[in-house]
Parts: sequence; structure tokens; C-alpha cells
Amino acid sequence: MSHGSVLASSPSAIIVGVDTHKYVHVAVAIDLLGTRLAHCSVSADRVGYAELVAWARTLGAIEAFGIEGTGSYGVGLASFVRRQALRVVEVSHCDRRKRRNNGKSDTMDAETAARSVLAGIATAVPKAADGAAEMVRQIKVARDTAVKARSAAIITLKALIVNAPGELREALEPLTDRKLIDRCARLLPGVIDDTTASTKHALRALATRWLTLSTEIAVHDAALDAITQVAAPTLRAAFGIGADSAAEMMIVAGDNPTRVRSEAAFAKLCGSCPIPASSGLTNRHRLFRGGHRQANAALYRIVTVRMRWHQPTIDYVTRRTAEGLSKRDIIR
Repeated sequence: MSHGSVLASSPSAIIVGVDTHKYVHVAVAIDLLGTRLAHCSVSADRVGYAELVAWARTLGAIEAFGIEGTGSYGVGLASFVRRQALRVVEVSHCDRRKRRNNGKSDTMDAETAARSVLAGIATAVPKAADGAAEMVRQIKVARDTAVKARSAAIITLKALIVNAPGELREALEPLTDRKLIDRCARLLPGVIDDTTASTKHALRALATRWLTLSTEIAVHDAALDAITQVAAPTLRAAFGIGADSAAEMMIVAGDNPTRVRSEAAFAKLCGSCPIPASSGLTNRHRLFRGGHRQANAALYRIVTVRMRWHQPTIDYVTRRTAEGLSKRDIIR
């Protein structure tokens, strides 16, 4: 650990701001009057975390840690500090305009993090990332990348068929997607000495990849179904909420959902809270365009399913339509 000297006498309470990186974390301590006291850098591992907390305690009673990147490089430090019964605040990255005006360094970023906590600008409680929600998030990452790769495989396969030799193209083009995949997976290119053989080789490789990824996705789906059924049985019991939608809701709430102060705060976190959009004689609202977009998409899927199959929702849509609202406004 390297550190700078204390610039002022240590007060009774301090705030520590931390700029996190892959290998090294840089921290700055300030007092409750905003005076910068000291700075240090530690390794980004458990030994470094312990050194950082011990260093901070030598400066005074710790009011809070303001940590950048609590969902990435700072997740380990945030978890360690939380286990020490210390308050952790999630700090967003520094405003780019301020960086242009004042310059940038790790120490300056750490000090900005501390001052954001002191000023009350940063108040968010980071996700705990140590329970079922984190398990779901990790599996969803693997599943979503597999789905994306599977889509790329069949798109590439169909693009190859467009430019395939005539006889092969005419045999494959009329087939539906699943029959096309099965047919291509059974192709026998033999010796690759012409364009027909090379096309068969490529098509078989892509079809085999698609089938392998489909099997992987099914395994992920089974894992998500099992975890969400146990961790969120009430959510899963609601009409129109499957494993994938429940997983997105769990991810956005985190393993410590009490960090979300109210239903209104959760709505804004999901990008589904109303924002005034009135002007003149027009009095209306629109949806917040920020928030967790995957959670917003999950809510949209749930609503569309309920609008089609859930009788109370169908009755609501009918009543609101009679009142003159459009389908878009009803969904909002």
C-alpha cells in the first residue's frame, strides 16, 4: 500500500472515496467539512481491501465509503466493506464536463467520489451480489450471449445459402428453419475440392453450432426456472411471468431489494415511471426513458401476455379503450 501524508488533523468522522481499477484501487479521505486528509492506493484483492479499511480507521470514524464501479471492479471491495458493518454508497463516474475543465487522475476521481457522498449527490446503495439474484444474473449473461450467437449462426447460414451452388440452394431454400438446420447438420461434404463441398462443410458447421447452442440455452433455462421458483415463488405465480421475466426482475432488484426505497423508485429503476410531458392546453405524461432496459422489456412482455390472455387485464383494456385511450397509452 502507498499513501500520502495527512494534510489536516484527523476529525471525528471521515468519508472515503475510492476510484476502482482492475489491479489497483485509489482512495481519498475527507472530513465532514470537505477538507482532504490523505490518499492511498492498495492492490485490488482481499489483502488490499483489509489494508484500505485499516488505513481509513487510523484517520477517524468512518462515516461512509463512496465507491465507483460497485458492479464491476469495485464489487469485491464493496462486499468486503459491507461485511465490516460500514456504509457503502455507489458513486457514478465523474461528470465529463468537470473532467474537461479540471483534468483527470485516479486521485481526483476518488476525491470526487468522496465529495459526492458528502454533498448527498450519491446516495444509492449498491447491490449485494451474493445471493440468488447474482446467481440469476450470471446465468442470464451466459444465456443471452448464447442466444445472440445462435441467432448469428442461422443468419450466417441463410446468407451462405443465398450464394450456394444452384442445386444445393434449390434443395435448401424451401425448408423451414428447423428442417433447414437438421438437413444442414446431416450434410456430408466429403473431400473439399469444389465450392459445393466447401459450402456443405460451412453449412454443417453452422447448423451444428446452432444445435449445440440450443442445447446450452435449454440448460440455462432449466437453471433459471429452478432458481426463480425457489427465490421468487410469488412472482412466478403471477399470471404471465415466466422464468426469463422473473429473472430480469430479480436482477434489477438485487439481493438486497430493501435498497429500493419505494414502488415509485422501483418503477423509475425499470423505466416505467410517468414523467410530465405537458405543454399549453395539453396535459399528459410519458414514460421515463432511462432505467434498466432489459427489465423494461420484461415488463412489456408481461403486459402484452396479460392483455391477450388475462381476463381482468382484457376488461381493463376494453374499459380504457372506451374512454378514448390508445393501446400505447393503455400499456403505459
